[in-house]
Amino acid sequence: MKRPVSVESASRLIDERIHQLGDWRGKMLAKVRKIVHEVDPEIVEEWKWRGTSTWYHGGIVCTGETYKSVVKMTFAKGALLKDPSGLFNSSLDGNIRRAIDIHEGDTVDEVALKQLIRAAVALNHEGKSKPNPRPASSRFTNQFTLSESPTHPLPKRRKTARSRIRSS
Repeated sequence: MKRPVSVESASRLIDERIHQLGDWRGKMLAKVRKIVHEVDPEIVEEWKWRGTSTWYHGGIVCTGETYKSVVKMTFAKGALLKDPSGLFNSSLDGNIRRAIDIHEGDTVDEVALKQLIRAAVALNHEGKSKPNPRPASSRFTNQFTLSESPTHPLPKRRKTARSRIRSS
């Protein structure tokens, strides 16, 4: 079983990642990190999944990931958050997560981002984790359920050798 990384170690690893990047991605990750802590100083930093900066308060609030051409902020329960400013621009098809992809030269709407972070922390404290269910795909909707279908009655269960032994 893996040992969890201590808070001090996680913060140090995030510092190292920012320093190693040394370009706009490092600066953006540092900026996002600063904004997260301005919103809620009680947020705890974690280092997960082999190098993902993770901010936690009552559950995962968001993560900060760096790729070749993007810094991605993923909100663990983003599908449940209202986003009136339209910051979410990635992972929009998911049932739970939503993300913000930040490209080189992009500016971050700090006010809107802070609202999302506050809402994510509040949601963690409410204990909600399931989004509203999506409507079933049309291929699964039918006017009959399998057991009610007039043309296809359910097959009778065949007794196996094992079930015959148990029923004796």
